[in-house]
Formats: sequence, structure tokens, C-alpha cells
Amino acid sequence: MKTPVYPTFPEGSPARTPAYIDVRYAETDQMGIAHHSVYAVWFEQARTELIARLGRHYRDLEKAGLLLPLAELGCKYYKPALYEDRLEIYTHVSRLTAAQLEFAYEVVRDGALIAEGFTRHGCTGKDLRPINIKKKFPDVYAAMAALRPAGE
Repeated sequence: MKTPVYPTFPEGSPARTPAYIDVRYAETDQMGIAHHSVYAVWFEQARTELIARLGRHYRDLEKAGLLLPLAELGCKYYKPALYEDRLEIYTHVSRLTAAQLEFAYEVVRDGALIAEGFTRHGCTGKDLRPINIKKKFPDVYAAMAALRPAGE
């Protein structure tokens, strides 16, 4: 099993602070295992909380003219998340270009990595045309760049 990346971030980094998820009954199947579809919802919560820890809110980015439509999503499951598990989801930026942003997620239970995933987003204006966030939103670009692991 892969070693988590989140411990490599310095103390105090927003990427070292998880989103906490308590697996609800409605999110599980007959066996009490979290359904694969809920991971996308959990990733959205974790990503939204990460941006909030940067002192921003998704809605404010959108009002300013920056949209991040989802282009791709993936997840690898190593162990099942079960009903009433307390999960920690660590989020960081794994890829950043002027027009694309990729977030990586590590789902941890009791210190063990049980799943990992990613979401890739385009950077667009309200008209959904690509924009260069490095030029149009340099503060957002810099904040996202600071959420990349060292050496990447």
C-alpha cells in the first residue's frame, strides 16, 4: 500500500489539516460498506474545506469569475470505509498549470490509507472558456502552488 503524502507538508499547512467525514448509514450498501459514489461527494467537501482554510470560499471565486468545472475524477480503494467510520481526508494540489488544476485526496482511517483519488478541473470564466489563472488570478495560483508537495 502506498505511503500517504500529507505528512510531508510542514506543520500548519492547510494540506496537513483533514476534512473529517463520518460515514452515514445512507452512504452504505447492504454490507455496511460506503458506496463508491460517495467518495466524489467527500472529495468535494474536502476540496471546499481546503480552499476555505486558505481564507477563500468557492462562491467568492465564482463571483470573481473563476469557475473550476470537473474534467476527470478517479479513485483507488484499498480497504472499505464502513458505517460509522471516522475518516480523515487530506487534500493537496498534485498538478497545476495556468489553465488546469488537479487535487489529490488521501482517505485515512485510524492512521491507515484506505483510498486515494483525484479530481482534475479546468480553469474557466463564467462563459466556460479556459482562462489563464496565473495571469488573471495570480493570488489564487500562488495559493494553489503552495499546496503542492515539496519537489513537485
